[in-house]
Amino acid sequence: MNAPNTPYRPILTAAARPSTFEVRAVDENGEARATSIAGEHPLTLYIDKHELLTIMTLGAAPEALAIGYLRNQRLLARIVDVVSVQVDWDVNAVAVTTRDGLKDLEAKTAKRTKTTGCGQGTVFGDLMDEIDAVRLPAGATLSRSALYALMERVRQHETIYKQAGAVHGCALATNNATSSDIIYFVEDVGRHNAVDAIAGMMWLDRVDGGDKIFYTTGRLTSEMVIKAAQMEIPFLVSRSGLTQMGYEIAQKVGMTMIGRATGKHFLLFTGGERLRGDA
Repeated sequence: MNAPNTPYRPILTAAARPSTFEVRAVDENGEARATSIAGEHPLTLYIDKHELLTIMTLGAAPEALAIGYLRNQRLLARIVDVVSVQVDWDVNAVAVTTRDGLKDLEAKTAKRTKTTGCGQGTVFGDLMDEIDAVRLPAGATLSRSALYALMERVRQHETIYKQAGAVHGCALATNNATSSDIIYFVEDVGRHNAVDAIAGMMWLDRVDGGDKIFYTTGRLTSEMVIKAAQMEIPFLVSRSGLTQMGYEIAQKVGMTMIGRATGKHFLLFTGGERLRGDA
């Protein structure tokens, strides 16, 4: 039960799986060595006892992943609609219980669009649903100093990728006048999982996206842009490239999209009016 005057929080397990596992491999010289590899686990999502889908995940933040997935699929509108999120790795399942049930769940999930999310992404319904209604903060700006500070924070961050590879990372960061700090950093076997987990964390912690920067190691596809837009984040940065549909949607919603961002190099694709040209 939540204490008086504290934000509502559903009942959650804390069932994170180990992110890496050690195996033996043989190098090019024929020498055996212990090597870290990334975890990967099936996690079947149930909502009010209705099986929705199975996600392949690192398992580092399964509760936040389930909440963020339902948020970004527009199946839940508020965190207060969630009563509990229970993860059980013995049966590789996460059970979400809602307060009043979901109306028209069958109709909402009838149409599925496979996305480019590392072969695993699924978006329910029309990809462009509700995009016309998205309104990103009109006055939000990003300085070069803050952008460079974020890229340096990411470079220095201890990551599973450095240990084992095979994962994508996403970060939500502050956007101050001349600096940026990482609020959340999540890695998973698919970038869509990482962005969903951050969306869940933002809901749980009541973090607003309107003045934040979202960073991903993965490419900027339509799915990534739509999710960032639904989280009301005006700045999307990637060390990778982008797709045509991602570019067109970013233009449509007025998002600042930056790709190929490493060190002090980047390509600004959309939303250039938000970028301040300070040194």
